[in-house]
Amino acid sequence: MNSELVWQTVFGLAGGLGIFLLGMKHMSEGMQAVAGDSLRRLISSVTNNRFMATTVGVLVTMLIQSSSITTVMVVGFVNSGLMQLSQAVGVIMGANVGTTITGWILVLNVGKYGLPLLGVSAFVYLFARQDRWRYIAMTTLGVGMVFFGLELMKDACAGIRDLPQFANMLAHFRADSYVGVMLCMLTGCALTAAIQSSSAMLGLTMSLIATGAIPYETGAALVLGENIGTTITALLASLTATANARRAAYFHVLFNMLGVLWIFPIFFWYVDFVPWLLQADVHQVVMIDGERTVPEAPFAIAAVHTIFNLTNTILFFPFAPLLTRFLKRAVPDRPHKEKPHLTSLDVRMLETPMIAVEQSRVEILRMADSCKKMMNWLRQALTQDEPDHKLVQKIFHREEVLDTIQDEVVDFMTDLLAASLPHRVIEEGRRQMRMADEYESISDYIASILKFDLKLRQQGHRFDEQQLREILDLHDMVAEYLKLISSAYEQRYPEIITKAHSIGSEITHLVKDLRDKHLDSITEEKGQPRISVAYTATLNSYRRVRDHALNIAETLAGMK
Repeated sequence: MNSELVWQTVFGLAGGLGIFLLGMKHMSEGMQAVAGDSLRRLISSVTNNRFMATTVGVLVTMLIQSSSITTVMVVGFVNSGLMQLSQAVGVIMGANVGTTITGWILVLNVGKYGLPLLGVSAFVYLFARQDRWRYIAMTTLGVGMVFFGLELMKDACAGIRDLPQFANMLAHFRADSYVGVMLCMLTGCALTAAIQSSSAMLGLTMSLIATGAIPYETGAALVLGENIGTTITALLASLTATANARRAAYFHVLFNMLGVLWIFPIFFWYVDFVPWLLQADVHQVVMIDGERTVPEAPFAIAAVHTIFNLTNTILFFPFAPLLTRFLKRAVPDRPHKEKPHLTSLDVRMLETPMIAVEQSRVEILRMADSCKKMMNWLRQALTQDEPDHKLVQKIFHREEVLDTIQDEVVDFMTDLLAASLPHRVIEEGRRQMRMADEYESISDYIASILKFDLKLRQQGHRFDEQQLREILDLHDMVAEYLKLISSAYEQRYPEIITKAHSIGSEITHLVKDLRDKHLDSITEEKGQPRISVAYTATLNSYRRVRDHALNIAETLAGMK
């Protein structure tokens, strides 16, 4: 019988924890889908103002219900160059405050409503046709699973007191001395690092406290240790990242560790202060439906978590620049020049699809900027009497870089679109894949124009003054056209399509007129065939740059 009770307890804890974790995942994904546009606006509002960055960290974490996802997201942004280290520091501090809302959700005595909420939400999710209703249902489905999982864990924890094995073990597991406090903190840290969810560990801790399996003081020490354990997720995400991204992850560790260090000497005063502040009796045992409970202890634990993180943020807020400078010295730049990459954070960034598409959008804008630079470099190369070897290599190297970025975008989007996503995220992902292909094609044609010119030079020929002037005039028109469309994409201005069609037609007519004029000239007088071939091929390449730029405008407008 004792053995059967042991297995019931173990399975109850494992099942409850699994349902809780799955519920947190569904709740987070649903909230991201419903509040995706708000998340994007929040992230884009992050500035070097630490107060604003901290506020954004609080709000984003409250929306997605996971400080781990927020910090991994921040590491990803720093790694890709979307966010500076000074901005990331503020968001991370805010994430520590935002995650405390989970504790207050868990203390609500709504476990009995978890299963009905789960059932109703599941039906809405399965049969709703509109994306918005489906993802609202996914959010409430997650909430139901969290409550139901918490109830299962509480039921399992209630049986622990009747098991001598667990009772003897827990008797030695008490925060009644500084050694005991340290042991409990280390245990909370290790368990949180193992399951990579401070919310799940918080839920388990509250279940143990609510049933009286462990005392309030032990639970408080576990919760403080969980603050350090939750940093493991961002640390893992930063292993192959740039130096700046690793600094952001290390800041999360340093910030949380410093917080635990200052609270450790005053731990016993602190755990007495919180119940006094709440006027709560954290040791009062109440029998509810024949079960032994400590009803006020979970509220005190939620307060312990919130007050600690809030105080820690306020305390270290003025010292954030100092900690940033320390990390820049402690984590030096690598000997070689680092280039931000999109996919170096593996699939962890895919946990935030609404933000993931924003990160990949930055890569598309980088491709656009590279094409504009290549056009400027190409003009310089065409006008030089002797080609600058370094300038030529810059153009060809940049074309190869755009090939790599396109491959990264495609890989990233392929993984992202494999998940269950809102229709608008899928459409944005497809648009970005199309635009990445168009910009890569533009870079190919820019490189081909340079190759025509270099080959002509090797053959001992050059365009005459009239031909070069015509090519440069066309070049300037196409370069301005590309700049116009890229700026429209950056500013999210799909209405550019009307102007794009108009100017695109002018470029087409100009190319046609130049080609007709050239054909007329070679029929009147014999010209050098190699020059003629290079000239018409160059005109055709500029025309193709125009075509791909127009494709970008049409994609932006939703026409392709």
